[in-house]
Amino acid sequence: MNVHDSERLSGMLEDAGYVRAAKDHDPDVVVFNTCAVRENADNRLYGNLGRLRPAKQEHPGMQIAVGGCLAQKDRSEIVRRAPWVDVVFGTHNLGSLPTLLERARHNDEAEVEILESLETFPSTLPARRESAYSGWVSVSVGCNNTCTFCIVPALRGKEKDRRPGDVLAEVQALADEGVLEVTLLGQNVNAYGVEFGDRLAFGKLLRSCGEIDGLERVRFTSPHPRDFTDDVIEAMAETPNVCHQLHMPLQSGSDRVLKAMRRSYRSDRYLNILSKVREAMPDASITTDLIVGFPGETEEDFEATLDVVRRARFSTAFTFQYSKRPGTPAAELPDQLPKEVVQERYERLVAVQNEMSWELNKGLVGQDVELLVAEGEGRKDVETRRLSGRARDGRLVHFHPGGAIDREIRPGDIVRTTITRGAPHHLVADGELSAHRRTKAGDRWEEGRRPKTSGTSLGLPTFGAPAAPPATEQGCGC
Repeated sequence: MNVHDSERLSGMLEDAGYVRAAKDHDPDVVVFNTCAVRENADNRLYGNLGRLRPAKQEHPGMQIAVGGCLAQKDRSEIVRRAPWVDVVFGTHNLGSLPTLLERARHNDEAEVEILESLETFPSTLPARRESAYSGWVSVSVGCNNTCTFCIVPALRGKEKDRRPGDVLAEVQALADEGVLEVTLLGQNVNAYGVEFGDRLAFGKLLRSCGEIDGLERVRFTSPHPRDFTDDVIEAMAETPNVCHQLHMPLQSGSDRVLKAMRRSYRSDRYLNILSKVREAMPDASITTDLIVGFPGETEEDFEATLDVVRRARFSTAFTFQYSKRPGTPAAELPDQLPKEVVQERYERLVAVQNEMSWELNKGLVGQDVELLVAEGEGRKDVETRRLSGRARDGRLVHFHPGGAIDREIRPGDIVRTTITRGAPHHLVADGELSAHRRTKAGDRWEEGRRPKTSGTSLGLPTFGAPAAPPATEQGCGC
């Protein structure tokens, strides 16, 4: 979500006449788009601001802006701690950035604007997309849940849903630009439809994405177990371009801790969803989020988490040590755990999950896979003379680009190959490619072109691919 918000900020700045600074030039404007989910985000922001202060002193015209969740949380505190910051804006007024920069220049003083409710849905703003082949599409912002560890609802507000026609129009616009893959985004993506009273809206939206020509892969993140319905599983299984990949946060395997977290499901409910997903899609890759060291977590609670992890057989897990966030109910709970206890449990959990991931990945050796060639996914690709891509189930595969077929492989192209080795966090395919398909996305990448989408706001609660615009007579267009 933060990456996509940054694309919106870039799009607005470009529309306002700004040009992205070259790497070897000092920028006139630096924008920090911040997160507040974990404490280290605070430390990183103020550390980065401190390091930037000498550069601004050397270039007095430089402007620094801070936006996003930390800005929404800290507000004027940012300017107090870093008085060389020029603009502070929150999660509800991304669209104000160009105006605030201009106002700060004119008034020669810091501008702080934090709205308490959404000014305009972010997707009505233009976006300068970072990828030629993969795009983010928000279906909602905000969250109606009250998880005791999470500060997001306080900073992004209650859930606001886009109309299906708006979402599909943006997906169609990306597909028209050659984008092959979209990821539907929501803080609680499968609660989509709550604002217009359709609890089956998300499954319908997935099916409608299947009708969009040129769109080859559809993903979504992140669903909440409370709102996960059978119709979504059916839509995933029956819609050819919806990937058999599910990222669904568990957070804890202890029912007692889940209750304290105010997560409205228990471990049996969670595992039952996974069972249904695998029954419908045996090849599904399932990933999760886990928190270690929630206040009051006992060794018994932690062992329950290890048990659920072993039973769930996650492809991978994003594992976090509990981060105390001021303003959340959990921050006031007794029995905050010592750092050394949390660290020890974290290391044990990571070891169990790594073993599980490795076992599952080794089981894929010999399997034929279709890869969407990616850019920047393999840090050692130059040394190993490999390229990298994502399989349809989301797994990262490093592959050898040789063979008898066309060797001019670009990010955005599609290749087929066979897995030769499994590692805990990736797969390797060192055999010859069996197929390579050049794509429009690959052409755009080669040309250095990235999609630039205008904001869409149709306001129509309809499903299905958007209809083609009516033909018009040629003329001046006035």
